[in-house]
Amino acid sequence: MLDSLREAVCQANRELVHCGLVTLTWGNTSAIDRDRGLVVIKPSGVAYDLLQPPDMSVVDLDGRVVEGKWRPSSDTPTHLLLYRSFPRVGGITHTHSRHATMFAQARREIPCLGTTHADHFRGAVPVTRALTEAEVTGDYETNTGRVIVEQFATLDPVAMPAVLVAGHGPFTWGTDAGESVRNAVALEAVAEIALGTRLIDPAAPGLEPFVLDKHYQRKHGPAAYYGQKK
Repeated sequence: MLDSLREAVCQANRELVHCGLVTLTWGNTSAIDRDRGLVVIKPSGVAYDLLQPPDMSVVDLDGRVVEGKWRPSSDTPTHLLLYRSFPRVGGITHTHSRHATMFAQARREIPCLGTTHADHFRGAVPVTRALTEAEVTGDYETNTGRVIVEQFATLDPVAMPAVLVAGHGPFTWGTDAGESVRNAVALEAVAEIALGTRLIDPAAPGLEPFVLDKHYQRKHGPAAYYGQKK
């Protein structure tokens, strides 16, 4: 079942290691087949170098395991809530990449200080509120998804395909598993650049809004002219 999607998700999880985004087994990537309402996700705690496509877990949008010999990632309920809430999302990645996690632990958004950031994210990467004790002792992983969705009440998840969960770490998403990983790579890069900039000058200003908009639109807008015609 879903052989090509299993292959893509397996490869995306391996890319997390190749890109230096994970330590031990601290991260996972998933993708959804919208027509079938099924999600393929990394199994919990399995080393990346051991992963093969048949090892991927297949679950429905209620979290029931449809296929797979391993338990799915413990973050599966978070992924599922995001898929239910963000209908244009096709893949999700969660990591504890170092610099993005530093901002999450500091409970600070990643400011847009330059065009490198603006080329990929339309503004500061937001950080959620902290979960309450009741939310943590209750359905923790689902509530993690809920604080993300709450943060995006006035944000477009397509224009901002990333978030920091306070005290936890980053989640990114995209049209498929591969794009969600690429967004995780970009997020870690801009987090490191922002941290370095603020170390050099704690008062470094944010990028002017008209420059931010220009750089974002030339790459992602309706009249984008970055790259080659498809």
